[in-house]
Amino acid sequence: MSNTSITPVILCGGSGTRLWPKSRKMLPKQLLSLTGEQTMLQQTLERVRGFAKPIVVCNEDHRFMVAQQAQEVGFDEITLITEPMGRNTAPAIAFAAIAAAREDENTNLLVLPADHLLEDVEQFHQAVDIGLQKSVDGGLVTFGIVPTAPETGYGYIQKADGGEDAIRKIEQFVEKPDLETAKQYIDGGNHYWNAGMFLFGAKCLLTELAEHASGIAQASATAMDNAVVESDFIKLRSEDVADIPEDSIDYAVMEKTQNGYVVPLDCGWSDVGSWSSLWEALEKDQDGNVALGDVIMEGCKNSLVFGEDHLVAAVGVEDLVIVDTKNATLVAPKDRAQEVKAIVSKIKTAGRDEHEIHREVVRPWGKYDSIGSGPRFQVKRITVNPGASLSLQMHHHRAEHWVVVSGTAIVERDGEEIMLSENESVYIPIGAKHRLKNPGILPIELIEVQSGSYLGEDDIIRFDDIYGRS
Repeated sequence: MSNTSITPVILCGGSGTRLWPKSRKMLPKQLLSLTGEQTMLQQTLERVRGFAKPIVVCNEDHRFMVAQQAQEVGFDEITLITEPMGRNTAPAIAFAAIAAAREDENTNLLVLPADHLLEDVEQFHQAVDIGLQKSVDGGLVTFGIVPTAPETGYGYIQKADGGEDAIRKIEQFVEKPDLETAKQYIDGGNHYWNAGMFLFGAKCLLTELAEHASGIAQASATAMDNAVVESDFIKLRSEDVADIPEDSIDYAVMEKTQNGYVVPLDCGWSDVGSWSSLWEALEKDQDGNVALGDVIMEGCKNSLVFGEDHLVAAVGVEDLVIVDTKNATLVAPKDRAQEVKAIVSKIKTAGRDEHEIHREVVRPWGKYDSIGSGPRFQVKRITVNPGASLSLQMHHHRAEHWVVVSGTAIVERDGEEIMLSENESVYIPIGAKHRLKNPGILPIELIEVQSGSYLGEDDIIRFDDIYGRS
């Protein structure tokens, strides 16, 4: 089987709202470092090192962060498929299968969510080896997590009777059970947690999808045919993706196929789906506490405390989750941490933006941090990466004053080029076409002071952009 091709497919969509306020729409949990120095996407990429070039399916807004994070861990070549909107896992996997089959119609797809934790990678690779022969023979393989508790938050996979213990036919998929039913599953030993990880041939998956979910198969093929292709970047069009039925691969294919198999997997898995599950997954001190960031705790037990950029102190708390970011703080009992989704819903209803963006916002050229604001003004700290450039743009409602704190910048203003060094500044009046470039090998740090009647991010008219933004 050593010559059998395996193409990793990493599903990098989703917003991870149950890990708010750290995880938000524009910077979701898969792009965060929560369980180590690497982000969850980077950890997932590490698990598939040595296989064929990975395919990553992600939200269009996250394209540059995904590419950058992949490059940081040595994956300079990935195929990146960007979705203008999420349509669940069935279309996402269909896109990847079409792309992979164009390169090698006999390749096998190893489909993994980008935001899961696996402690024993060697055990995972052994499970992949077990499932590969069935995949080559036309089977659709899923990996069932050996349950450690009667969990009611996961769906289950029931294995069929007979056959090898290492791989079994799937009897049925089961929705999230109540506690009593979950206990019966654990006692019976025939059920596994459904982790959403799969292994099947690209051509086989497309054939099964056409049979069981023809609408998704046809619309996904149309979207891929019409996609904009630039090197290893495949951009799907909004008008095509909007027409695709929304469905999971479980409902669309796996529950209907006669060729489904399950490989049991016991590898220290967690979907890190909430602050309480993150607490369970991380190493704790002698009092059962997890401290992330700049945290001091006194007399606390079984709590998780996260501090982002300043000291967070906790005294005498027990079974709490405390998460502090630059513009939002969460305090909740650990056993009610999943209810944070209700808070996110209220934030949306109130017309606020804390569910979408952090105070510090990542851009293709670097990042900015909104450090102060008031009536008719806003102050940002801006970092521009080496060799990067802001778009050539103008604003109808605001003027800007840039002060370089460190580095050297080239500013274009209405056709004029201005070189700025440390402690030098430039004024950009309303309506002026302008752009800033970093020609150096070190990041530029600058302070931007905006003033005007409207300071929203949508007051940008772009004339030219090296990142292809409209």
